[in-house]
Amino acid sequence: MGPSVLFPLLHRLSSPLRTVTPTWGRWLLRQLPPPSCTHTPCTTSFPGLHSQHIRGMCVESTLSHIKELSPPEQRLLNKLYEGLISGQRASLAESITLVETQHPRKKELAQVLLQRVLAHRKEQEKQNGGKPLAFRVGLSGPPGAGKSTFIEVVGKMLTGQGHKVSVLAVDPSSCTTGGSLMGDKTRMTELSRDMSAFIRPSPTSGTLGGVTRTTNEAIVLCEGGGYDIVLVETVGVGQSEFAVADMVDMFVLLIPPAGGDELQGIKRGIIEKADLVVVTKADGDLLVPARRIQAEYTSALKLLRKKSKSWNPKVVRVSSQTGEGVAELWGKMEAFRSATLSSGDFQDRRRAQHKVWMWSLIQENVLRHFQEHPAVRGELPQLEDRVTRGAISPGLAADLLLKAFTSSSSSSSSQ
Repeated sequence: MGPSVLFPLLHRLSSPLRTVTPTWGRWLLRQLPPPSCTHTPCTTSFPGLHSQHIRGMCVESTLSHIKELSPPEQRLLNKLYEGLISGQRASLAESITLVETQHPRKKELAQVLLQRVLAHRKEQEKQNGGKPLAFRVGLSGPPGAGKSTFIEVVGKMLTGQGHKVSVLAVDPSSCTTGGSLMGDKTRMTELSRDMSAFIRPSPTSGTLGGVTRTTNEAIVLCEGGGYDIVLVETVGVGQSEFAVADMVDMFVLLIPPAGGDELQGIKRGIIEKADLVVVTKADGDLLVPARRIQAEYTSALKLLRKKSKSWNPKVVRVSSQTGEGVAELWGKMEAFRSATLSSGDFQDRRRAQHKVWMWSLIQENVLRHFQEHPAVRGELPQLEDRVTRGAISPGLAADLLLKAFTSSSSSSSSQ
């Protein structure tokens, strides 16, 4: 969606926000000591935020469109926040459920909670010299690559080393019920019983690319809960890789050794996104094919343009059954983290990802607002019918719908 289309939609989308009185700001003032912030028009920040700013804006002005919190809502948010930062898994699970909701008011409460968690994490990073405390790793690959088994083996190794590991497994959804089909948690039985691990299956709910719009927010909550390793498993090879690569620090592509002509079957764009390629099931009769695939991918990666000045993508072999290569794999991942942190690529990537996800959510919300607009709903059935019959082109139908939307928006604004 280009700027010429997006800006009128944004103007319309923002109109209701200007009519909401920011009464919750007065509640904030009653909860805090005399303000030390001099930013105009904001005079204070949300409880628990330690006077942190978000790019020069205090949280009161950032969330001023949210109406005043009721006492039960205050108690709920305080309970979730305190439980989350103290490491309670039940509070983390309940917090993720809150950010996944489609209920309008609960979505607002989720944003308040997220701002508190972000401020807490920012304070921790400040004490760590400005370096992120958590390491986000995206894992993907074609069906049958053994992703869940691989995650369980790596996760158990990491918890054994004292790490806290969270796994966000994005499953395909049933078109009928909207529930998950794969049930990754049932396939990671040992890791799911580990008190230093947290596994959260998340249905795609029809989201393009397989990564839900709330996955990024779930990552923030996991980090707030003290999990220093966050693994995000996606559905499979496709658009999901491009989505998950924009929310993790390192993207790992898992390839089985006996999948036919792998280099032809995997899109070049996905290989270019990979920071590490892992050939799985490298044991028994598959050891020789695994070695061959490793050599092929090592040669192929040399021909691709480098995405980072501080890291050259590597190809490793592992066996989840025997555990061979798992320690070496984690060594490569730690080397990647150290190299990118030292060069600044790690921090640069995170900053760029924040902007990417902001615009992704804007486009998603603008599209929903467009579809729900009365002028569009009135014209849509007729135009869809004419398009399917070939009476008009899809481009003309889109122009007519946009014209109906912008015309109605302009008339509403003038009134």
